[in-house]
Amino acid sequence: MRNRNEKKVDIIIPVCRPGRRFFELLRRLSAQTQPVNRFLVINTGEEEWPRILEEANAYGFLPDNLAVWHVTRENFDHGATRHFGIEQSDAEICVCMTQDALPADNRLLEKLVQALLKNPTAAVAYARQLADPGSGPIERYTRRFNYPAESLVKTKADLDRLGIKTYFCSDVCAAYRRETYLVLGGFIRRTIFNEDMIFAAKAIGAGYAVCYAADARVFHSHTYTIREQLRRNFDLGVSQADHPEVFLGLRSEGEGLRLVRQTAVYLKKRGEAKQIPGLFLQSGAKYVGYRLGKSYRRLPAFLIRHLTLNANYWRR
Repeated sequence: MRNRNEKKVDIIIPVCRPGRRFFELLRRLSAQTQPVNRFLVINTGEEEWPRILEEANAYGFLPDNLAVWHVTRENFDHGATRHFGIEQSDAEICVCMTQDALPADNRLLEKLVQALLKNPTAAVAYARQLADPGSGPIERYTRRFNYPAESLVKTKADLDRLGIKTYFCSDVCAAYRRETYLVLGGFIRRTIFNEDMIFAAKAIGAGYAVCYAADARVFHSHTYTIREQLRRNFDLGVSQADHPEVFLGLRSEGEGLRLVRQTAVYLKKRGEAKQIPGLFLQSGAKYVGYRLGKSYRRLPAFLIRHLTLNANYWRR
């Protein structure tokens, strides 16, 4: 029997062709100081599930409290799929995670729950993302820039000071107070990207807070090619163009320029100046992709198909 202060926590994880890192994620979550009530997994591609189960058996771990639903690639949506998972839950707190994030220690869930309990007006608390061991210096600094060591509680009062970062939130690892989530209508049901930030903006607009819990930590980073950077930021631009009610009038590009400048200084100080041309190439690809995404309504359909990372969004 749970005591009065203990919260029931479910984990919602959309997956697509997961591998060993996903099974390690399940193992680490099962060893948390905050117990997991259920793992609610939404798998893209039912035909993949027998292979996934075989790999889980070979890895040697699959939790008993795991429930699985299947969606087709055509029906997957960043917002609607996660919303479906939260609807299946009866827990007070739902933690959305991605299949490639790994808890840095066994107190990740405890720290996320504490952040919500300490801030009764908070609708969501998201975790700090650390670069994976072995990541390059640019990725390491980018994680430090976007996920600093100090926790933060953001409200409507921070819009003038923080601009678009007021709404920053990440479903790589974020805990939602389920009752508040449902009252606010949950995630937007059709979006190419950014369902987490769009929800955070809605919550802040309604008078709730968004918590950044720096002591709740996950390993999560990427090594994108120049082309992948461009395509990812194209989708980012599309999401902002589709939601002017959230993003119009807020500082956005200035944050990107600040990141580039500070990363270049960091590389130079570390004797990694040879990485700076690569930084400028990556940053240029991000900016071009972002600007094309913001203007996607002026682009021909064939070009959009080449620029997007999410082709099924356009087919729907």
